[in-house]
Amino acid sequence: MKIALLILTLLFITSCEQKKPVEEIKVKKPQTISVQEKKRRFRELLVPAVNEAYLELSNEYKKVSILIKTDEHNKKLENLRTKYKVQTNTELLTAIKPHPKSIALAQAALESAWGTSRFFKEANNVFGVWSFNKNEPRIAAGEKRGDKTIWLKKYISIKDSVKDYYLTLAKGRAFKEFRELKISTDNPYELVLKLDKYSEKGEEYANELTSVISYNKFNLYDEHQFERNSSF
Repeated sequence: MKIALLILTLLFITSCEQKKPVEEIKVKKPQTISVQEKKRRFRELLVPAVNEAYLELSNEYKKVSILIKTDEHNKKLENLRTKYKVQTNTELLTAIKPHPKSIALAQAALESAWGTSRFFKEANNVFGVWSFNKNEPRIAAGEKRGDKTIWLKKYISIKDSVKDYYLTLAKGRAFKEFRELKISTDNPYELVLKLDKYSEKGEEYANELTSVISYNKFNLYDEHQFERNSSF
């Protein structure tokens, strides 16, 4: 009798254990941050880098301007013309003069998705600058153009990315009109209209830059303040 009772007890315990609910596996959801926090982090990272790059170029522009007036055949000017791929000292000035910081910040925001893109995180590539040199540090894009891999430059720091971006606009054939205009004006709302070739979006890209500058008040970082004209 006792043995039978013991067997029944064991069977009951086993049955209860089998009916125990399986604990749910808790999957951690990816952490999300607010738009305000994302933009705050972006400014924290980009504004100092843009300020430094802009100041360095401004100082160089002033020195070159003086050198052209005092010794236009100086060897340094010749080296700089080679660096910027220009023929004359006038073209050299248009290349070196830095464009408004508001434009750099707006492009950085669009090209890096406010500092959240993979290229930004893994390669400090703020502006989506492509690489055509297999011997330089770079990373592959996730998508291809047909059967060709797209490569993007990998930078040591965010500041290096900003400096190379300024150099890209100073040398690129597609930005000749942009350079010619920035020698006569610092109005970012006029200048962005000449950056339609920076993106496949064309004119729409220029409109996006205008909106980003205006909405986020990036123009407050510029040395000269301009109001957005309704015609831009």
